[in-house]
Amino acid sequence: MSRSVGPAGPVVKICCIADLEEARVARDHGAQVLGLVSAMPSGPGVIDDDTVAAIAAAVPPPTETFLLTARVQADAIAAQHRAARTTALQLVDHVPHAELRRLRELCPGVKLVQVIHVQDDASLDEACAASPLVDALLLDSGRPGAAVKELGGTGRVHDWATSRRIRDAVWPQPVFLAGGLRPENVAQAIATVWPHGLDLCTGVRRDGRLHGPTLAAFMAAVMSAHPGIGSVGR
Repeated sequence: MSRSVGPAGPVVKICCIADLEEARVARDHGAQVLGLVSAMPSGPGVIDDDTVAAIAAAVPPPTETFLLTARVQADAIAAQHRAARTTALQLVDHVPHAELRRLRELCPGVKLVQVIHVQDDASLDEACAASPLVDALLLDSGRPGAAVKELGGTGRVHDWATSRRIRDAVWPQPVFLAGGLRPENVAQAIATVWPHGLDLCTGVRRDGRLHGPTLAAFMAAVMSAHPGIGSVGR
């Protein structure tokens, strides 16, 4: 298995982008992907569909935009994407496999990213089953079985050893790591999981807003960590 590191290190996705100013701050600090959160049962960063579409339209390539959706039916997700026009769909709840196949037909050329909420060994089976049907996996720390579903933005760290097992099992599928990442722990997260990408929201915010100095510290920690740690993707 190749473990050569690209010159840019892992892809960094900043989630919970609230407006064009936050999009600018994220891009200015080197984020390659922006996450736009639509209606959720809980968690931070939700913006209305018009704001999602406005940000997605204003962000120039090569920056990617991910629409975070809690919908699980292909027709409903596709309708949401027709309005948003993001480059990818981040499916934060479990989408049945038949719906994933249908979604692929309805949204050709749009990247599909299935979130796996890492809770126990069953998460490995879930990831392996979904992997052939999507373009990437994102490992997060939600609790979809809670009375009020938690589908992201918890700020909690999950078991990175399980995430590493998932990453190895689905290789060379790109895997993003999310959940409680901060400047202080991102080097260890990279060294443990070897993810293709890093995804964070609360770890670089102050009083609910994207905080440039903290984001700068995070990016510096990523860049200082990656030269000696090995593969971060395909």
